[in-house]
Amino acid sequence: MPGQQSAAGHERGTGGRPAGADGASRRGAPDGDAARRPAADRDHGRNRPTGHDVAGAAGVSQATVSLVLGGKWEGRVSARTAEAVRAAARELGYRPNLAARTLRLGRTRTALLVVPALTNEFFATVHRGAAEVARAHDFGIVLYPSPEGIDAAPDPFASARTALDGVIASSMAPEALAALRGEGLPVVMLDSDERTRDATVNVDLADGMRQVVAHLLGLGHRRIAHIAADVDSWTFAERARALRAELTAGGAALVHTQRGALGVPGGLEAATRALTAHTNGAADASGARRTAGDVPGPAGEGGEGPPTALVCDDDLLAAGALKAARRLGLRVPDDVSVTGFDDLALATAVEPELTTVRLPAERVGAAGMRTLLDVLEGREPEAVRLPVRLVARGSTGPARTPAPRGPSRSPGPR
Repeated sequence: MPGQQSAAGHERGTGGRPAGADGASRRGAPDGDAARRPAADRDHGRNRPTGHDVAGAAGVSQATVSLVLGGKWEGRVSARTAEAVRAAARELGYRPNLAARTLRLGRTRTALLVVPALTNEFFATVHRGAAEVARAHDFGIVLYPSPEGIDAAPDPFASARTALDGVIASSMAPEALAALRGEGLPVVMLDSDERTRDATVNVDLADGMRQVVAHLLGLGHRRIAHIAADVDSWTFAERARALRAELTAGGAALVHTQRGALGVPGGLEAATRALTAHTNGAADASGARRTAGDVPGPAGEGGEGPPTALVCDDDLLAAGALKAARRLGLRVPDDVSVTGFDDLALATAVEPELTTVRLPAERVGAAGMRTLLDVLEGREPEAVRLPVRLVARGSTGPARTPAPRGPSRSPGPR
């Protein structure tokens, strides 16, 4: 193929020997032993290895080294040559001059990953998946936590265009997104509305809720409460929409939608309200919040009474719901079933272990980074939707008939 050359190279060093593959040096390059000596073992007085050193060790031109280490070799250099260059760079401990490469290529090879929280296991795993793909393509990732989405003012870069090649974001304020788009930066949105103008990577939330509802209906549950995250975002709105649709189709009742702050305390408070609303009089008095999407319970399915199952927006809320049931003297799953969403490590740390929907967090991050790379290479990205899977554990069981008994005592610390 034109423009390709073998790993041994076409030029020859002194004495007529081929350069590179047999360890002989090119003119002006270090001798083979010196060139291949790890950087840590060389004389500290010498400069760090250069692209010229790598070219000499691999037996190729510096232009070929630039193509390979710049990720632009496919179709121009053979795979054998590319591997020889990478091997030589590893042996020499060579690192490219990032500032010079940025000026030369017009790219920083840096992506910004915006997540709501660094301490959340799901987003930590998203980062791991993105970082692995980035590393394989010689990219770096800057991690930016944004609990409420980024405003334009606290942008960590004076000029995002000069510091970044693109952005992968799971939450971002509209003002910040507009500013990035104004600078021409590619943006890939995670867990976001697919109707956005940006490329998207999502998990199939609707199918996750379908699996949850099918599981509960199969166990005989017909009175279900939604423990919803008190967060105004597409992802939680989509979960609520899918839950209402599936319950309506299955002839079950969404007896309450109780909202709580993300976290175990929020789940505890919201689940307590859901489980005690029928004993405290009207729903409004207990803090219950009915929505336009709530559906009436079908005739003959137990009338008024507590829910037999709590569907929680995530595993942290579900852990709070388990605590609420225990404090109210209810047994899980004998009196009430509880489901989560995410399948965090917490799901198997609680007792009973949590029935939940497993989300492929690492694949989300990896797909986000691959999509950004596609955009940077000028390829038209397709919306990505990754499958999810219900993991049934001990927190769900058959609904009791007649309806389960109510709380045996008022909630309080235990």
